[in-house]
Amino acid sequence: MAMSVGSADGDEEQMNSSINTTPLVDVMLVLLIIFLITIPVVTQSVNLSLPKEINVPTQTKPENILLAVTKDGDVYWSTKYIPDTETLVEMLKKEAVKVPQPEVHIRGDENARYESVGRLIVACQRAGIAKVGFITEPPAKN
Repeated sequence: MAMSVGSADGDEEQMNSSINTTPLVDVMLVLLIIFLITIPVVTQSVNLSLPKEINVPTQTKPENILLAVTKDGDVYWSTKYIPDTETLVEMLKKEAVKVPQPEVHIRGDENARYESVGRLIVACQRAGIAKVGFITEPPAKN
């Protein structure tokens, strides 16, 4: 889009209506350099010592509670079927008052939904169980 400003006789120079982009490019390069310098400082995180993968053999004690979840979401206490969560909570409350409190070991089928295992954890929490562990297969040795 052009704009005509000035006299009609054309003796004066014509005005240049284009935008000078050099200052814009200079500002953009300065911003780019600032972002390149500050981003590594911002993305640093807190120094943490993350847990390493360990395989501790299960110590089967008679007082430990073994809960199992099938791929269909059915819950078993050792080999006894538990019909609903409220029954499980009541059974766990009876065990939670014992001294020393037994540990709960959860075995979940690899095809079980996380929701089913999560319900067991919530039931243990509601019953006041302090220690819940998961039983898994040991990693395959290559």
